[in-house]
Amino acid sequence: MLKAVCLREIRLAARRPADALSGLVFFVMVGSLFPLALGPDSALLRQIAPGVMWVAALLAVLLGQHRLFESDWADGSLEQWVLAQAALPLLVGIKVAAQWLIAVLPLLIAAPLLGWQYGMDNASIAVLLAALALGTPSLSLLAALGAALTLGLRGQLLLTLVVLPLSIPILIFGSHAVTQAQLGLAAEPALSLLGACLCLALLVTPWAIAQALRLALE
Repeated sequence: MLKAVCLREIRLAARRPADALSGLVFFVMVGSLFPLALGPDSALLRQIAPGVMWVAALLAVLLGQHRLFESDWADGSLEQWVLAQAALPLLVGIKVAAQWLIAVLPLLIAAPLLGWQYGMDNASIAVLLAALALGTPSLSLLAALGAALTLGLRGQLLLTLVVLPLSIPILIFGSHAVTQAQLGLAAEPALSLLGACLCLALLVTPWAIAQALRLALE
């Protein structure tokens, strides 16, 4: 069952590559527009780079997440998940992990290119990649929770209102880690806090998503 869920997500992404890559395109576009608008001031670009990159990553993760469970809800797959022998939180976790690999992992590949565009050094880019690797799974889990809570409702505004307040600590810790690296200070405390947020999200959100999906089916 777990393997079938993962393979299904990969096949759906292969059939609709535009949907799978829309987050990457949005991330690159947002990250590239700021240097064009602000000009060639390298000091200013390095100063705003952490905040811009993390806000762009959050919006890229949220893009299209309101449709995460809609196809499963429409074709009856969610009912099969509830009746399956595998635990529903585990199935939810597999689906979110597959979505992260398909839609969010390419952001980490594009992040160094944007970092060089902002004049970041290699050490700061390495910290940025580590922070994104720790923070974006938490953002994906929170977005999936918002998608489950708003399942069946029209529009993405409610999903954004649910996810944004919960995402603020991750944005703060992620931006702070990169800023510390740019200043030549230790980024490990902020990275440790991002890891703690990820552990908390892994422990709590799959069960919360499962309960929200059960409520949507009633």
